Amino acid sequence: MPTSLHTRAVEHLGTRIVAGELPAGHVMLAEHLEDELKVSRSVVREAVRVLQSLGLVETIKRVGIRVLPSSRWNPFDPLVIRWRLAGEGRGAQLRSLAELRTAVEPVAAELAAANAPAELRQELVEISHAMREAGQAGDVPRFLELDILFHSLLLTGSGNEMFANMVGQVTETLTGRTIHGLMPDHPRETALQWHVEVAEAIAAGNAAAAREASNRIMRETITEMEPSWKNQPRVFVPLQRH
Repeated sequence: MPTSLHTRAVEHLGTRIVAGELPAGHVMLAEHLEDELKVSRSVVREAVRVLQSLGLVETIKRVGIRVLPSSRWNPFDPLVIRWRLAGEGRGAQLRSLAELRTAVEPVAAELAAANAPAELRQELVEISHAMREAGQAGDVPRFLELDILFHSLLLTGSGNEMFANMVGQVTETLTGRTIHGLMPDHPRETALQWHVEVAEAIAAGNAAAAREASNRIMRETITEMEPSWKNQPRVFVPLQRH
């Protein structure tokens, strides 16, 4: 139960901050949060620690818990991504993630073709064919599961530990797109085929072909998703000068 209460407190406060209901500069008091959330002081304290680690709040002695501006949030954290995808900033979040993946995944595919272990290459091929079957059958939950696994293996197969640490972001992106109705029940046949081509190029050790096929997937993703972020403002994070 304490874990459940803690998770609920984090979700309640995190979603409200990201949605702008608790704007930057807003100050909360621990005792008020206890009453509002009907939880103990220790649960509030632990929830605030999590929110601090995400850059959403800071605690100020004799003042309280102050909400920080979005430029201070950790944009790579899967929780922040999930909350942004659930709110009005969904389009801007999808744009940022799509642009990040476009910059990274084709390079990851290229590196995987050069470096991935044999068993990972084979698994990618098998998953790509299973994805095509699930997509053609309109099996959305199965397709999502395979899609997450495919892109996660692509990142980890690169042999670059920083790329591998993007698995959480990609998982939240693909899950969020599906939950919020932004994925078709039957993906385009060309997109399904491109996943097969990425996997087979990696299996064959053809780095250039792997990169090109992955780039096609990401460019198509941007084209499909672009209407969702039309007119959404970009976030310009102030440069920290020392």
